[in-house]
Amino acid sequence: MQSVHMDSDWAAEHIQVIRTLMERSAIYRRALAPIMFMLGVLGMVAAFAGWVFGVASTQGFGWYWMAVSAVGVSGAYLMVRRQALRDGEAFWSPPTRRVTQAVLPPVFMGFAVSMLLTAASKANAPDLCWLPPIWMALYGCAIHAAGFFMPRGIKLFGWVFILSSCAVGVALASSIVPHSAGCGHLLMGAFFGGLHLFYGVYLYFTEARKNEA
Repeated sequence: MQSVHMDSDWAAEHIQVIRTLMERSAIYRRALAPIMFMLGVLGMVAAFAGWVFGVASTQGFGWYWMAVSAVGVSGAYLMVRRQALRDGEAFWSPPTRRVTQAVLPPVFMGFAVSMLLTAASKANAPDLCWLPPIWMALYGCAIHAAGFFMPRGIKLFGWVFILSSCAVGVALASSIVPHSAGCGHLLMGAFFGGLHLFYGVYLYFTEARKNEA
């Protein structure tokens, strides 16, 4: 009897979370645009800085971009917190927990793979240009998972990263693009910088049109 009661409580909480997420879809959409702008600018500035300062080794490249990603994730959560406070909502709400739980597995896998590759000895260090497509694929999976709790377009955005990672992988395997540190930074700036900026612009203008209507 107690198990049935617990199951009914869990189902009720789950339904409430889904209802809340649907009601806040517009809020999440508004919050996504500045987050995408922030991530896009960060990605492009970090790519330029990495190229200028000659971050060229596999270990340096991996640690550098992991640090950049940590800054990006922290900045995104700070912006979400500011939006929640502005709307009089709790930051660590059930919807926020659900989104975090959804993206955690691929994000953790990306961190683990990065640690393994960057910690490799110099003699056995892998080609650093393979790190961007790996990160792109796992990031795309994380974004796609978050899309089940957010506006539909975010899932398509995740697929863009996944398919782009496949294209980059084929290009690297075919030696269409050079295997160099400069190319690695260019890939990171183009995809983690440029794609975020493009999606941020799209969200900004589509939201503006909706508000005018």
